[in-house]
Amino acid sequence: MHRVLSRLRGWLACTDPQDVARVEARTVLVTPRPEDASPGASPAAGGTVAHSLLGNWMSPDELERAIDDRFPGCMEGRTMYVIPFLMGPPGSPLARAGLQLTDSAYVAASMRIMTRVGAQFLPDDERGFVRCLHSVGRPRQGPPPVPSWPCDPQRTLIAHDARRRRIVSYGSGYGGNSLLGKKSLALRLAACMARGEGWLAEHMLIMGVQDPQGRKRYLAGAFPSACGKTNLAMMRPALPGWSVTCVGDDIAWMRFDSQGRLRAINPERGFFGVAPGTSEATNPVAMATIRRDTIFTNVGLTDGGDVYWEGIGHALPPGATVTSWRGRPWAPGDPEPCAHPNARFCVPASNCPIMDPAWEDPEGVPIDAIILGGRRPHGVPLVFEAFNWQHGVFLGSAMRSEATAAAEHKGRQLLHDPLAMRPFFGYNAGQHLQHWLDMGARAGARPPRVFHVNWFLRDQSGAFLWPGFGHNARVLAWICARIDGEGGAVATPIGMVPSEGALELGGLRGVRHRDLFPVERGFWERECRELRAFYEEHFGRHLPAEVLQELRALEGRLRGA
Repeated sequence: MHRVLSRLRGWLACTDPQDVARVEARTVLVTPRPEDASPGASPAAGGTVAHSLLGNWMSPDELERAIDDRFPGCMEGRTMYVIPFLMGPPGSPLARAGLQLTDSAYVAASMRIMTRVGAQFLPDDERGFVRCLHSVGRPRQGPPPVPSWPCDPQRTLIAHDARRRRIVSYGSGYGGNSLLGKKSLALRLAACMARGEGWLAEHMLIMGVQDPQGRKRYLAGAFPSACGKTNLAMMRPALPGWSVTCVGDDIAWMRFDSQGRLRAINPERGFFGVAPGTSEATNPVAMATIRRDTIFTNVGLTDGGDVYWEGIGHALPPGATVTSWRGRPWAPGDPEPCAHPNARFCVPASNCPIMDPAWEDPEGVPIDAIILGGRRPHGVPLVFEAFNWQHGVFLGSAMRSEATAAAEHKGRQLLHDPLAMRPFFGYNAGQHLQHWLDMGARAGARPPRVFHVNWFLRDQSGAFLWPGFGHNARVLAWICARIDGEGGAVATPIGMVPSEGALELGGLRGVRHRDLFPVERGFWERECRELRAFYEEHFGRHLPAEVLQELRALEGRLRGA
């Protein structure tokens, strides 16, 4: 790692070009039966590994063979770091402890930012914590080469064994594969714990929204990686008198309290955000947050000792030179980017100037609405509301979004991403949906309203129809009005959309209400056909009956439209 001299306690790490994102194809769930891991996992006769869109399976015996093949001697000559850590605020009924062993200084430093680390979190016995084993997979013999990012990309493996509360990661130093408190524990293993203990572990931001009258609501939001969760969680509203506070930008652990309200904690202690595109215009709060105490990954470095990336929002000083993330001289207009599209910043949440006063409340904050979303350039309205909790779970199961650089997918594929959990399910995705349905139906539960948003609508020329960023507060204002029983809405086959005039559009030149709320019958009939095919191929008999019931109801409403 290199010092970023212009920022107090700033550091830069540049990875091997083969180790730049989550490796979904090499991420597995370890269970006795394939169907316990994924509804679509179907190994060949006698097979010990199976791949599917909603999760990859590995047998317990195959995991032991993989460990024996990779780990003996893999840390030789390297420093081993022992990291006791806690996910969640101390004292929270949902907080969970872990113990990670790693031979990566980058991982050790990043874990101190992303989790609560200290000897006080050392567990009393092995049943009280999740065991996390990580190695970059490159023994050190003599001085390391410069530049150096040790990894073993051909044999990378990230395995999750919920029965033994164990995570094993080998061959990658990239944060999504190696910071095992993050996606591995806080989503995949936590989801298994949550199912058994009656709570939810979800890929969601948590934010507070306060109106000009001082009424505050808390919202949780599920968006696929690199689809604007951090920008939304740190939004600076463009509506006068409105304010936003941040509880978390990536993961939510939620449970119903004794009064039947859904309450959420952020199990993390930091942000692991996407750098490219982050600027004073798109996310001024994030820019203020990363002025100090930050580890940057795969961004450029100027000769003046500061970081640089595409979309940073300011020009280079005259005569300045830049070294790209690949260690090469770079100048604007070069064919290669200065920063990798999945370049990251890792920074303590306490740096954020708008952290909510209750962000570390052990009991969590009360969730008034859940927002679902993704990148849909056509056909999906700016915002609509589910008819009820069951319909909301259906909307979550039907989420689709253009792929991003956060994983190894190439191009702008349109991917199904149920609940934005497709890469992060910890067990059979059909059972995960059923758990949502069961949670909402439990006695005394008062589940929050569910909404779907789409900031990424485009016109026929490819231009965005919605300005986004701070103007997304206009959508949040309508959501808050719906929570309070005040917002006007019109029923459509897909859900409730704002009535004409209910969404504040004042001052937005060229933005027309009718362009923002397309509910075109032909588009949604195609969506239904594709969704039915997706369910049949990837869920099969594991799809909850209630979800199929909602699909049939949507098809019926479209026929009657």
